[in-house]
Amino acid sequence: MQYRKDKKGNQLSLLGYGCMRFTRKGGSIDLDKAEKEVMAAIAGGVNYFDTAYVYPGNEAALGEILRRGGCREQVYIATKLPHYLIKSLDGLEKLFQEELRRLRTDYIDYYLLHMLTDPATWEKLKNLGVEKWLREKMASGQIRQLGFSYHGNTETFQQLVDAYNWDFCQIQYNYLDEHSQAGAAGLRYAHSQGLPVIIMEPLRGGRLVDLLPAAAKELFAKDPEGRSAAGLAFKWLYDQPEVTCVLSGMHSLEMVQQNLAWASQAQAGCMTASDRALVEKVKEAIRRQVKVGCTGCGYCMPCPQGVDIPGTFRCYNAAYSEGKRSGRRDYIQCTAMRQTPSNASRCVGCGKCEAHCPQQIPIRQELKAAAKELETLPFRAMKLGVRLFKLW
Repeated sequence: MQYRKDKKGNQLSLLGYGCMRFTRKGGSIDLDKAEKEVMAAIAGGVNYFDTAYVYPGNEAALGEILRRGGCREQVYIATKLPHYLIKSLDGLEKLFQEELRRLRTDYIDYYLLHMLTDPATWEKLKNLGVEKWLREKMASGQIRQLGFSYHGNTETFQQLVDAYNWDFCQIQYNYLDEHSQAGAAGLRYAHSQGLPVIIMEPLRGGRLVDLLPAAAKELFAKDPEGRSAAGLAFKWLYDQPEVTCVLSGMHSLEMVQQNLAWASQAQAGCMTASDRALVEKVKEAIRRQVKVGCTGCGYCMPCPQGVDIPGTFRCYNAAYSEGKRSGRRDYIQCTAMRQTPSNASRCVGCGKCEAHCPQQIPIRQELKAAAKELETLPFRAMKLGVRLFKLW
């Protein structure tokens, strides 16, 4: 196992365990199966385990597995504060104590504000007294390091990095999201500010393996070097020194062993010219399946109406290349669950974006099409709920 240091000098395993995808049986987590997989990962050197309050049964399962194995002190637990559920400091304290009970511990190593959307949301939490509460928890040692997880664009991510003296952050990042979400620019900015970066969705929920278009799968099937889709996606991430830890939602012993093998061989700069060429061929095969030829360069931004144009097109494309459910879910996360919505229907047709687009995309026309596809009844219901209950 390879390790990279966090802000305080701790050695984090390059491969982290994303616990959200523990196998379920009859509606509950198959604890015995998950235990075998977690313990195999620990034996292989994995020491970072990621869970969250809102993952059903997940914190309790991880806590029980670590209790059975007597290995709580060997690992780092990362879990998350669902700030969108918090209305008072009393409620926050009650929720945090529940997390400690579930995890069978008296401290959290890495505590994240879950899906922090923008600086305005952080200001709202500060006004509620959350910042003072967090400082007290860190002073007492109940929280060892504080960070946030993020879905959104690069600009807002950089603003959040600057909004507080965080210890770490977590972003969605993979070779398809190189220029969307926080992206490579966000990754490098966080690193320049001294922040360790934890990577989620390295395979986009398995879509860079199971849901690749036939042409991309054919590239791997005929690859003379025998590379796999998952292995190449992880290698692309491990190659980058700004990446601290990559989460994998492992749910089989075979998957654990394969991930351990990849992580044991990975070094910054490990990508070969042949690897990079194959990644570009796969990306091109994926692009041929998309609706809009947006590269995520961001030259169209900022939009005067606040529309996240690259983010909208990424989700629109995902709806056709990965499935409509996937694209629509990502769209809700990235546009509706923010204090200032950034969805496509906010476009007023001014045309400023089109004057700067290197690909000469008819952006106004495509935004209308994207809104029709993505802003369905569930989107409108979620947007209304966010407004009414201030879930941001």
